[in-house]
Amino acid sequence: MLYFASQNGWSQLAPLNNQHYTKIISSVTGDLNKDGILDQVVVKEDTMAFTDPYQLEVYFGQENGDFKWILSATKAVISPYPDGKDGLNTGIQFSKVSIHNGVLWIETEMTRGHMQHKFRYQNGRFELIGFSYANVDHDILYLIDYNLSTGRRIEKECPISSDNFKVTLDKTIKINPLPSLQDFEPLTTEFLYND
Repeated sequence: MLYFASQNGWSQLAPLNNQHYTKIISSVTGDLNKDGILDQVVVKEDTMAFTDPYQLEVYFGQENGDFKWILSATKAVISPYPDGKDGLNTGIQFSKVSIHNGVLWIETEMTRGHMQHKFRYQNGRFELIGFSYANVDHDILYLIDYNLSTGRRIEKECPISSDNFKVTLDKTIKINPLPSLQDFEPLTTEFLYND
């Protein structure tokens, strides 16, 4: 079982169906649902599985200091070994979860860059509202800033020997409904690549 400190001592978080996710990789507290009470986000690893998958769990803080389980997402965080522990490293690794102004960020490191997926609790669920990406390939720095709330997607590139960015795309690409954290899987959608 997993326990967290609360105002009333130690509180047990709701048990989940899969108890193999036992190793805490990252956790953060912050107010995600704008009720003035700290909430908890935890990323845990299933060390028993061949691919060491991660599971992201969200708990809303309660007035009595306890936490209420809200969701578990098994695809939202990239596994460290997608092809199994004996497979090659893809160069893409989960970094951490963080909360900025009530928005949950899932941060991922790449061999030559990083990306963030940003989720806000709205409409009774966590929706993807932002995506940022920076990566160097063949001495060119590529940037993507995609505000899914407004639909504005900006892509830029610049030689790493310069600081003069050229905008390669600036257009509105609306998605409705916005993707849900519950079903989200990074690198399998149009959020990274423009069609």
